[in-house]
Amino acid sequence: MFEKLFTSSSEFEQDLTITRRPRKGVIIGAGRVGMACAYSMLIQHTLDEMVIVDNNQEKLEGEVMDLVHGLPFVEPSIVKGGTLQDGQDADIVIITAGAKQKQGESRLDLVQHNVEIFKTLIPEIVKYCPKAIILVVTNPVDIMTYVTLRLSKLPSSNVIGSGTLLDTARFRYLLAEKLTIDPRSLHAYIIGEHGDSEVAVWSKVNIAGSPLVDDNLENNQIDPSLQAVFENVKNAAYEIIQRKGATCYAIGLGVTQIVQAILRNQNRVFTVSTMINGIHDIEDVCLSLPAVVNRQGVTRVLNISLTSLEQQQLQKSRQVLRQTIAQLNL
Repeated sequence: MFEKLFTSSSEFEQDLTITRRPRKGVIIGAGRVGMACAYSMLIQHTLDEMVIVDNNQEKLEGEVMDLVHGLPFVEPSIVKGGTLQDGQDADIVIITAGAKQKQGESRLDLVQHNVEIFKTLIPEIVKYCPKAIILVVTNPVDIMTYVTLRLSKLPSSNVIGSGTLLDTARFRYLLAEKLTIDPRSLHAYIIGEHGDSEVAVWSKVNIAGSPLVDDNLENNQIDPSLQAVFENVKNAAYEIIQRKGATCYAIGLGVTQIVQAILRNQNRVFTVSTMINGIHDIEDVCLSLPAVVNRQGVTRVLNISLTSLEQQQLQKSRQVLRQTIAQLNL
C-alpha cells in the first residue's frame, strides 16, 4: 500500500525540472551571522536549495538538523550541510566565515587573519561555483570584498560586500524612531567604509521628498540631537557586541534582501560595497555608495551629489581603506 501511494510521479517531476531551475545558494560559515542569514532566507523562501558549509562538522550537523525540522512550517526547500563541491551550479555564495570581532576590537583589526582564510577559500569557490555571485559579509567587509575580487579575478559586478547596508538601516530606524514615522517612509544613506569612518549623507535625508535638514550643511550646522543619532549608528555594533557578543539578526535580514534582489532581478538600490573607479575621485577601492542590484549583481553605482563636507568625509573614508589595502599581503 505504501508503494502504491507514491508511484507514477517520475514523469511529472521531470517536467518540473525542465520548466524551472531551482534557486541555489551556499552559505559559508555556520556561526551566528551565517545561521541568521540561513533562517531569514528559509522563512522568506528565498532559495529552493541551501547548502551550508563549515569546518566544524558537528556544529554544522546540529544547525542543519534544527533548520530542517522546521521545514513542514515553511515553503518547500532543501537544506543541507556539505562542502563547496555540493554547491556546484549555485546562483549565489554568501561568505560569513572569518575571525570573530571581539569587544574593543575594530573591524579593521581583523583584516590580515581573514585575508589568510580567504586565500584558501576564494579559489575553492571559483573552482566549484564559477557562475555564482559572491556576497561577502565577513568583516572588515570592504577590505574582504576587495580581497575577494582580487583573488577571484571575477568581474567587479559579481563580487558584492554587505557594506553599509546595516548602517543605513540603523540610520533610518533611529531617525524614524526620533521622528515617529515608519522607517520605510524615510530615505537616508550611510556611505563609505562599514566602520568608524563611515559618512552620514545628511544632504539626502528626506521624508516624502522634503529635506530633513536646512542648507547650513556646509558649515556643519547639524542639530546636536540629530548628530547624536549618527553617533549611535556608528557605535551600534560595539554596543551590541558588548551586550551579547555579536550582531546577527539584522544583518541576516539585510542579506536576505540583497539575495532576493539578485535572484528576483529586482533592480533595488542598496548601499553595498563594490569596486569604485572614477566616482567622487575614488579609484581602486571597495566601499559603499548607493548601487543598483539585480540578477547580474551590481550593475550601476549612483553618482549622488554630496556637499563639500560630505566629499571630504568620504575621501577620509577612502584613505582609511586604501591605507589598509596597501598593507595587505596578497
